[in-house]
Amino acid sequence: MAALWVILAIAAVLGLFSSFRVVKQYERGVIYRFGRVSSLPKEPGPRMLVPFVDRMTKVNMQVVTLPVPSQDGITRDNVSVRVDAVLYFRVVDPIRATVDVQNYEFAMLQVAQTSLRSIIGKSELDDLLSGRERLHEGLELMLSTPATGWGVHIDRVEIKDVALPESMKRSMARQAEADRERRARIITADGELQASQKLSEAARTMDANPSALQLRLLQTVVEVAAEKNSTLVMPFPVEMLRFFDRAAARGDPPAQEAKADGSKTPATDELAAPETQSAVEAAPEEPPALDRKQTGPLQIPDPRSSEE
Repeated sequence: MAALWVILAIAAVLGLFSSFRVVKQYERGVIYRFGRVSSLPKEPGPRMLVPFVDRMTKVNMQVVTLPVPSQDGITRDNVSVRVDAVLYFRVVDPIRATVDVQNYEFAMLQVAQTSLRSIIGKSELDDLLSGRERLHEGLELMLSTPATGWGVHIDRVEIKDVALPESMKRSMARQAEADRERRARIITADGELQASQKLSEAARTMDANPSALQLRLLQTVVEVAAEKNSTLVMPFPVEMLRFFDRAAARGDPPAQEAKADGSKTPATDELAAPETQSAVEAAPEEPPALDRKQTGPLQIPDPRSSEE
């Protein structure tokens, strides 16, 4: 009899310990009594259950990070891509998360995969690469509808990576290179335009101030001499060119044109006259030429007639 009481005491102690539960701060407890939800979820702290009658399921209320496996798809502009995403969600209704769905994490994973494939087919490649904010909002909206019925709240959905075929990567690289070259040419052309405008202003300033041009020429000579070259290039005075321009504007013909035309000035004739006269005086006298029409044929005397 005593042994029976001992056995009953041990069973009571074991039952007492088995009915004692501790709910942690990030958890909520759902109690089932005879297979039915007996009350509201239990808050954190120690909880007592009716031995052999109550059963409690703990639900984690923390944010769950669920990686979505890579999904292959074809975009709206017929480009094959592979997209990775990540899902952040948390349970807001423990009873619905345990009663309405068998495994809410697995269910959320499947819905995320199908939604990701659907959003790939509705989007273009540029949207996947640069317009991800709009895609994130679309994915969150697509996942929120079934998640609400399971007592789950979607915090956010993000696309981690977009894998492109190698041929598409090469095409995009060529396009980027061409765009960079175009921008470089535009910048170079703008620089040349600004430089030409500044040079034009400098030329007008120097034309208005000849002293500034002379200073610039002297500065150029100093710079060339500083390089220790064996050949030194000296600038031609611009004033000489301006002198000839002014002379041409007054109508004074150069001496070379006068010689080419054969015209002589009076001063030139006076200087040339003595030289011509002296040249005539120095020349030897020539014998007068015989006029054959007046003298007739030349007659040679006969030596025999002289002997006679």
